[in-house]
Amino acid sequence: MPKLPFEIIEREILTKRPCKTNPDYGLDPYKRPVNKLIEYGVVNINKPSGPTSHIVADHVKKILNLKKAGHSGTLDPGVTGVLPIALDRATRVTQVLLPAGKEYVAIMHLHKKVDEKLLKKVLKEFIGKIEQLPPIKSAVRRILRKRTIYYLEVMEIEEQDILFRVGCQAGTYIRKLCHDIGRKLNTGAHMAQLIRTKAGPFSDKDMVYLQDLKDAFWYFKNENKELPLRKIIYPIEFAINHISKVWINDLAVDTVCHGADLKIPGVCRLHDDIKKDDIVVIMTLKDELVAFGKAKLSSEEIILADKGLAVKTTKVFMEPGVYPKFEVKKTG
Repeated sequence: MPKLPFEIIEREILTKRPCKTNPDYGLDPYKRPVNKLIEYGVVNINKPSGPTSHIVADHVKKILNLKKAGHSGTLDPGVTGVLPIALDRATRVTQVLLPAGKEYVAIMHLHKKVDEKLLKKVLKEFIGKIEQLPPIKSAVRRILRKRTIYYLEVMEIEEQDILFRVGCQAGTYIRKLCHDIGRKLNTGAHMAQLIRTKAGPFSDKDMVYLQDLKDAFWYFKNENKELPLRKIIYPIEFAINHISKVWINDLAVDTVCHGADLKIPGVCRLHDDIKKDDIVVIMTLKDELVAFGKAKLSSEEIILADKGLAVKTTKVFMEPGVYPKFEVKKTG
């Protein structure tokens, strides 16, 4: 089974200094009370054909009685499949979900029959960097854009209908891809059906219907049964599995929660693939999301440094007060 780039990367965790976490503060994300899980969670909806992505997010908001809910990447009304919906305080996590790799399964209808060998040869030519001009009916400016196709494989051929799987960079138009393939084949082609099967760490294996969410929430509210809802709503931390991480000590957490940048002494361990200016996530030692930030040094430089700035904080998720404040003791 082909994989998206972040699924292939094997990161190692580098230890800068041994650190322990106090069990009195914070909590394993998967053990949060359900009310907090809803407040800082993500649900992977199987979007039905018909409504817009915005309407689906609005349905989720109403089912869970939330003030806000946001989707991570628009699907056209007729397209179905994976649509992660971030809940309440977690909505800002869509910032890192939007650019994550996507996978689709599509049916492309060729306007004329073509030899199978020629078809597969042409499809191979579309793997790698391609140029796309967004469709006339699109939410972005119609300027030529470069996108990356990670893999493109034929699953089944029936007459002039080609069932294929494609893994691609965010912002790739599959409808336009089908059109361009048809033009390259000199047959013409159009997209007949499209299902999104992956969006970042979410896949069609863990998506649920709106009715499933509605039923699970009813059992929670009326019969105090948590398990159905816990099976559906993922902690916000699951949504950032594809992003490189920096883990910090307990005393640095509250400082970052107040918007401060992360200094070198607060770092306990980190992934080995971080480069300067990469977007990284700052985590507690209990694997709780604290904030997003921009790395100011590479992994190797952070390991070797004794002082200075490690990560510039850009977006804070954890509320202040969850961990104790760092107080400098006065002497004399």
